[in-house]
Amino acid sequence: MLLGKVVGTVVATRKDEKLEGFKFLVVKQLDIENRETGGYVVAADAVQAGIGDVVLYATGSSARQTVLTDKKPCDAVLMAVVDTWEINGEVKYRKE
Repeated sequence: MLLGKVVGTVVATRKDEKLEGFKFLVVKQLDIENRETGGYVVAADAVQAGIGDVVLYATGSSARQTVLTDKKPCDAVLMAVVDTWEINGEVKYRKE
């Protein structure tokens, strides 16, 4: 799993029929210190995340392991909205 921040949306009116009904979000990868790394991914949203949310996401074959993405042509999925994370006793992020 990776940490990321939702920064945008993607609309695709023409897509594989197995992806009908999915919301696609643009996610900037975060490092453990809550800094954007410069990398990004477009991910299918399985948890109703929104712009500005910090999320956990998976890529590759792991992205097809959620109930919503099973057997779908999906390479990235949002699977959790983060409330907080802590490293060595220091809170790095807390949802407001």
